[in-house]
Amino acid sequence: MQQEIKNNKLIIFDTTLRDGEQSPGASMTQEEKLRIARQLEKLGVDVIEAGFAAASPGDFNSISAVAKNIKESTVCSLARAVENDIRKAGEAIQHAKKGRIHTFIATSKIHMENKLRMSEDEVLDRAIQAVKWSLEYTDDVEFSAEDAVRSEMDFLVKVFNAVIKVGAKTINVPDTVGYSIPGVWGERMKALISQVENSSKVVWSTHCHNDLGMAVANSLAAVMNGARQVECTINGLGERAGNASLEEIVMAVKTRKDLFNLTTGIDTTQIVPTSKLVSTITGYPVQPNKAIVGANAFAHESGIHQDGVLKHRETYEIMRAQDVGWGANKISLGKLSGRNAFKTRLQELGIDIQSEDIINASFARFKDLADKKSEIFDEDIHALMSEEYTSEAIEHYKLIHLKAMSETGTTPHAVIKISENGKEVMAESSGGGPVDATFKAIEKIANSGAELQLYSVNNITSGTDAQGEVTVRLAKGGRIVNGQGADIDIVIASAKAYINGLNKLHSKLERAHPQV
Repeated sequence: MQQEIKNNKLIIFDTTLRDGEQSPGASMTQEEKLRIARQLEKLGVDVIEAGFAAASPGDFNSISAVAKNIKESTVCSLARAVENDIRKAGEAIQHAKKGRIHTFIATSKIHMENKLRMSEDEVLDRAIQAVKWSLEYTDDVEFSAEDAVRSEMDFLVKVFNAVIKVGAKTINVPDTVGYSIPGVWGERMKALISQVENSSKVVWSTHCHNDLGMAVANSLAAVMNGARQVECTINGLGERAGNASLEEIVMAVKTRKDLFNLTTGIDTTQIVPTSKLVSTITGYPVQPNKAIVGANAFAHESGIHQDGVLKHRETYEIMRAQDVGWGANKISLGKLSGRNAFKTRLQELGIDIQSEDIINASFARFKDLADKKSEIFDEDIHALMSEEYTSEAIEHYKLIHLKAMSETGTTPHAVIKISENGKEVMAESSGGGPVDATFKAIEKIANSGAELQLYSVNNITSGTDAQGEVTVRLAKGGRIVNGQGADIDIVIASAKAYINGLNKLHSKLERAHPQV
């Protein structure tokens, strides 16, 4: 039976910018984080976990930028139960209209003994002190018991009693390693709420990982048993198998209101645009059969299904495609559109450009794209801007010219001209296909020694004139980066992606993100 809870509002806590960024190669620039944060605010997310302030100066500055620009959503920074972490987090959110510190410490025996090398009493004392430190900066303090899934119930209750007593407002119960199953997780949440003193004075939260493919199911089981905050990410992005998917959580609650009887503040028509933006920026394509935001989510191939939908939509569709934002992303811009119209659309998409040089360069790319395709979509603009900002920031290598030849019965061949640190260099190579030949030609110039771990092609929009978006994952010396490129010509898009990856490796940008 579902526990009786007075509050019927489900708080959506998005950690795409923190836990999502821990996906291999998904590290974002400050400008990209800010763009996603603005879209999350437009989506109606209650809490945006903008990063881990103590992890790096880049993360600190990104959180500060988000805190200064976001007005409707609460801006949160993660912090270990360490004084320096918490003070960094407090400083990073100081300009937020609504700021939160999310502090955590492990409570399972395996973590306390093998990672922290601390006793239960030491962990308890540190948890209490972490909340006290956090309260020096904000009265909105969230406490997480890392690896709660494998923690002893009596110790969890003891820790939660203590942190609530000193002022924590949100208690998060994370399945850090994706170990639980829905029935067990729901029972754990119910037991904690019933056993913890003053449990009605705090918001209970759940944060589930997807290692066994049950992050969403576990999260919903927790909600059915009293959790009123769900920590999730766009597209289920996150390290290892990812996190609970925001879009699936929200639409499950909305579609099955008969079971949950809860509301969220999410504007569901912004779900697909947000999904596409995160995919474009992080270089993580959405698989076609992904629930809600996959390209096939509302497609019907079976003749029986098609017949039923044509006669009455609800025979096979439990949601309307337009309710989650499908089909709402076409914009009225074309090759005759002026610079001011283009600039206005950028502002509407949350892309704030301070430099006139970037606006001019972006507009020139836009006009070039508009000459090649008849309809321009929001996704096209986001891809164009990601490419422009990346080029502006770390363009050690730049594609000047590419000629790739492929013909039945002959070996594919590529000739490429690249600017390397301002000096033009040419190379050519053969390969198993035009893309392979292109990559080999690039490597003759760069001689990077990087390992190509992933090559993925995704169409940005529909139609045969759609831009192809290519993602490559390169690894070298323990570093992993995602390179992206977009173009109507998929071979050119591939070259751009590979060069983008090489530029990121060359930039030496590296961040560390401890996981909660």
